[in-house]
Amino acid sequence: MQLLQTSGDVLNIVKSVVYFFVGVFFAVFIYYLSMMMRQVFLATKEMRERVKKLDELAQAFKNKIESSASYLLLIGEGVKKLAELAMKYWEKEKNKKEK
Repeated sequence: MQLLQTSGDVLNIVKSVVYFFVGVFFAVFIYYLSMMMRQVFLATKEMRERVKKLDELAQAFKNKIESSASYLLLIGEGVKKLAELAMKYWEKEKNKKEK
């Protein structure tokens, strides 16, 4: 029993070898493509977490500014009163020196 009786048999064997290697090539290609897509997914996920932390930081800063802004009016009034008291004190000292 001979395996290669005609040129068609050789052609069929060559085709099967080529199909096998093409299949192996596509399997390796799909594996590396899936690994690249996984890396892109992980990088996107990490970037999303960083943006979320940055947003939380900005929100906390905004809340601090808003809460301190309500005290700014009181602080401004206090500084204004201190300036008035200082002016009165300096005027007293000035009047004492003139007399």
